[in-house]
Amino acid sequence: LEIEQALGEMEGTVKLSTDPLEQGLDEQDIDKIFQCVMIDHPEIFYATGYTYTKYSRGEKTVGIDFAGSYELTEEEAIVRAEQIRKITADWIRGIGEDKSEYEKVKAVYEQIIFATDYDLNAPDNQNICSVFLEGASVCQGYAKATQYLLNHLGVMCTLVQGTVDTGEAHAWNLVRVDGDYYYVDTTWGDASYQMTEGSVQNAGSLPPINYDYLCVTTGQLSKTHTIEEVVPVPVCTAMTDNYYVREGLYFTELSKDRIADVFARAYERQSSYVTLKCSRREVYEEIRRFLIEEQGIFEFLNPDTGTVSYAENVEQLDLSFWL
Repeated sequence: LEIEQALGEMEGTVKLSTDPLEQGLDEQDIDKIFQCVMIDHPEIFYATGYTYTKYSRGEKTVGIDFAGSYELTEEEAIVRAEQIRKITADWIRGIGEDKSEYEKVKAVYEQIIFATDYDLNAPDNQNICSVFLEGASVCQGYAKATQYLLNHLGVMCTLVQGTVDTGEAHAWNLVRVDGDYYYVDTTWGDASYQMTEGSVQNAGSLPPINYDYLCVTTGQLSKTHTIEEVVPVPVCTAMTDNYYVREGLYFTELSKDRIADVFARAYERQSSYVTLKCSRREVYEEIRRFLIEEQGIFEFLNPDTGTVSYAENVEQLDLSFWL
C-alpha cells in the first residue's frame, strides 16, 4: 500500500514501514511488489521504475527508503490524466454502465480495436496514453487500456504477461464475468496487428475484429500463449460467456437450421462477414465439407450471390465468410 501510494501520488523518497521487514520481507520483494502495483494500476502511467536505499544492522535489514522514477513531471502527469478521464468518460457513456458484464467486455474489446492501430513505433506504447491520446499502441498499451476501462465499468480485469508462439513477449488480460474467469487479448483481436505481423496472405480480406480472443479458456489461449505468473492465476474453464457461445456462433455439430439463422441475422444487421466456430476438429471438417466442398453455403446467401470469399483457420476451428 505504501509503494502504491508513493507511486500514485508521485511522492519523493518515502520510508517504508518496518512491519513487513519484521515478517521476513526484504529488498528482494520490492521488485515483485512494484510489478504488482504497476499491473493493478494502469492509471499510474507515468512511473517507469524505482530506486531504494537499504539500511542494515549487521546482516538484518532494518529500514528501506523507496522512490519512484517518472518520465513526466507531476504537472504533466496531471494534465494527461485529466485528458484521459475526459476521453474515457465519453467512451464509458457510449458503452453504458447498465449493460451486463459480458456486454461491457465485448464493447470495450470492440471500442479499443476500432480506435487503435497497432504500431511498434507509437509513443508511450507501454501505457494507456498511447491508446487514449494517440490512437496507436502495442500489446502493453492495448491490455492496460482494456483494464482501465473495464475497471471503471465495474468489471474485474487485470494484466497478464507472458510470451506467444513466436517467442515474443506479450501482454493481455484476465477478466471475471458473472463469477467465471476468462482471458481477453485485445491486441490479437485487432486486424491491424495481424497485418503488421504478416500472419495472413491476404490482409485486405481480414475482418476488422477477430473474436477468437474474447473471453476464452486457458486451454484455448494456451494454443498460442504462455503465461508467466507474477502471481498465481486461475485456470479458466468456463465457456458460458465466450463470444462465439454468447452470439450463437459455436457449433458442436452440423446444424443447417442454426447456420441459416446465423446468416439471416448477419444480413439483418448488415454485417459484412460471418465466422462460425466449431467445438472439435471433426465438427469443423463436417461443416467445412458441407459448406465449401458441397457448396452448401449458397443455401444461406442472397440469391444473386455468384461467388463467395471465405477463410479457414484450422488451428482455431473457424470458418469465415464475406457477404
